[in-house]
Amino acid sequence: MNETPTTAKTNVNAWVAYRRLLGYAFRYRGRLALGLLFGLLYGAANGGLMWVLKGGFDSVFDLREISLRETLFFVLLLPVVGLIRGIAEYGSKYLVQWVGNRVVLDLRDAMFAHLNRLSLGYFVQSRTGEIISRISNDTTVVQSSVSTVVEDIAKEPMTIVAMMVYILTLDPMLALISLVLFPVCILPVVAFGRKVRRYARESQQRIADLVSILQESVSCVRVIKAFGMEEYEQDRFHRQNRQFFGRIMKVTRARAAIEPIIVFITTLGFSLLLLYVKMVEMTAGEFITFAGAMVMLYTPVKKLSRVHLQIEQAAASAERIFDVLDTRIEVADRDDATVLDEPVAAISFEQVTFSYSDNPVLRDISLHIPAGTRVALVGGSGAGKTTLVNLLPRFYDPSSGHVLINGRDIATFTLASLRRQIGLVTQDTVLFNDTVANNIAYGTRDASREEIETAAKNANAHDFISAMPDGYDTVIGELGSRLSGGQRQRLAIARAMLRNPPIMVLDEATSALDTESERLVQAALVKLMEGRTVFAIAHRLSTVINSDLILVMDQGRIVESGKHEDLLAAGGLYKKLYDLQFADSAG
Repeated sequence: MNETPTTAKTNVNAWVAYRRLLGYAFRYRGRLALGLLFGLLYGAANGGLMWVLKGGFDSVFDLREISLRETLFFVLLLPVVGLIRGIAEYGSKYLVQWVGNRVVLDLRDAMFAHLNRLSLGYFVQSRTGEIISRISNDTTVVQSSVSTVVEDIAKEPMTIVAMMVYILTLDPMLALISLVLFPVCILPVVAFGRKVRRYARESQQRIADLVSILQESVSCVRVIKAFGMEEYEQDRFHRQNRQFFGRIMKVTRARAAIEPIIVFITTLGFSLLLLYVKMVEMTAGEFITFAGAMVMLYTPVKKLSRVHLQIEQAAASAERIFDVLDTRIEVADRDDATVLDEPVAAISFEQVTFSYSDNPVLRDISLHIPAGTRVALVGGSGAGKTTLVNLLPRFYDPSSGHVLINGRDIATFTLASLRRQIGLVTQDTVLFNDTVANNIAYGTRDASREEIETAAKNANAHDFISAMPDGYDTVIGELGSRLSGGQRQRLAIARAMLRNPPIMVLDEATSALDTESERLVQAALVKLMEGRTVFAIAHRLSTVINSDLILVMDQGRIVESGKHEDLLAAGGLYKKLYDLQFADSAG
């Protein structure tokens, strides 16, 4: 049956992906070549083992008088060949699987680093679980396939050749079988099996920690980018990834050692058995059959028959991995980007339009905001408020138009220097499973403890922090799960205060808080906004009454702008929103 074009294309893509995957393995060509040489030695040792066994049997069971010296030669040679075979198998398995595991380490590091450089739009369009699955599960499939396929290709063909040569040279009426199943072989299986289980449990914990860091990084991508912590997160991920790699290699060493030890024990025991047979003059017919070589042929043939399937499975996972690595970085530093190190005098939007795919979110936005202005953005859900402020730190670039700082397009500045000028406090407070002090100092890693405490005091957070079991050294749990909403929000404000940026973005910073928490948070925000250019998104209009400029947005456009009193007097959309909220609160 002829192959359909679709099937042919799929097979071509699979091999392209697998060859690209092998390119990662070839970075470690020295270890890979040594592993292949051990594999060839392993196959040759299988043939040598059969030859030594035959010679041993002949010297023991031949009816002619054979000297004890000749018998001892084969008896002593047998465990030597078994030891060589075991060392070759261990070396091949360990080195090839080292390369496979190292490929996974490199792929995970590369994917994580690339994800950190991708724009916010990629994460909006992608499922978190899908991203995590590609980095954790798909890379594991790749590791298994790379290691297994390369190891089988290294070891099994030589074993088949050696067995075929031996069988062809063997008297067809006489075959050799080695009975290597001794109860003593169970002992290393049990001992190393316990190690494998223990290391496997530890490695599972390591992968859980790895996924936890990854999930935090994906969930907190806006804060990480806003505070320029991509490199710090990459280092944190790499350290955990290396620890997982170490645990996996312990499992590999334990697993790889089982069979060589069993083979050595069996060959040693078998050599003693042959010596015993010589002494009691047992017949060779009780020990020799043709099944030996046939059994040794069965395993490599079975393994090689599965290589194609394993390559297909690896290629499918590799395609998903390379799909991430090949995703274009939409927001990046230009080649001629310069550092933004001058005071921020003004921020401007010039005919800015932005669309998600073909869906326009912002339409022809033009603004000029002098430094120190407190700007409030109000409007219904989906009006484009959050998207507008997301353009400031270049989470996205406009589809058309320009965002300017001091008259220069922000795309001409490096991302790191631009984002150092901007602080971010959001409705969904992002904290990490770390100490209070480290969470406040996130993005300002060189801050002293005194500076951290000062920021906490200004954010009205010092009192509740001091009351915690370990004060500023208290670990607050994943996403700050051990804190109340108001406490989490005040830590986020302290973090922004410590960073001390000239531009602040407040995205629903006081929503979903109880009255007391809102009072404390609002007081902290007042201190935070002093002397800064502020963009505040709020649904509660009572929190933006005193803003210098209120922008009313609807369907991606600024439909009204001005001070609170002027907008009320105009009787437009702002007054409708205000009256609606006032009526709700009065009711």
